[in-house]
Amino acid sequence: MVIFLLILAFFAAYLLGSIPTSVWIGKWFRGIDVRDYGSGNAGATNTMRVLGVALGIPVVIIDIAKGFIAVQLSFIYPGFLNLFPDIVVLQLVLGAFAVLGHIYPVFAGFRGGKGVATLFGVILAVQPGITFLAIGVFLIVLLIGKIVSVSSMVAGISFPVFLFLFYPQSPLSLKIFSVAVAILLLYTHRTNIRRLLKKEEPRATFLFGEKKRG
Repeated sequence: MVIFLLILAFFAAYLLGSIPTSVWIGKWFRGIDVRDYGSGNAGATNTMRVLGVALGIPVVIIDIAKGFIAVQLSFIYPGFLNLFPDIVVLQLVLGAFAVLGHIYPVFAGFRGGKGVATLFGVILAVQPGITFLAIGVFLIVLLIGKIVSVSSMVAGISFPVFLFLFYPQSPLSLKIFSVAVAILLLYTHRTNIRRLLKKEEPRATFLFGEKKRG
């Protein structure tokens, strides 16, 4: 019974992550698929670039909520603790399924976003203190460089650094996950890294009201 409910929880977390917020909002409000424009990504950044900040903000909020709610599935059945004495392990696995769903959404042809917002929701639920520090890093780097991808990667790398510095007593599972988060963000941003090396990565003009160059 416990195993069956656990499998259902993992499946529910994946389906939750698979909700293609940006794709649906783009089709409902503008009649377009955001993946056909801009960077071709189904994430919040490309949504803001293509649809505007007003439609991009709900996408960010919902995508964060997907990861946050997925973690809460760890509490739906007390018997889960018999298999996972360390509840953090279960929470991280559920969160990982939600992020996987966001990157490869079953409801949108397995073409999703980079998982940053959903991943943020996961770590916000598991370790809010470190998450807010990472948010600070994100905002500072964004204000300085005005490139969302760079801000996301630097913030992701700062997460394990802050965790090891300020919460050395954290569970080993969380420490491993924090390093995996940094690696995952670098991997999902590999096209952005290539554009950065070519100096072709666009700045967040949609956030700062700047005119596009050229």
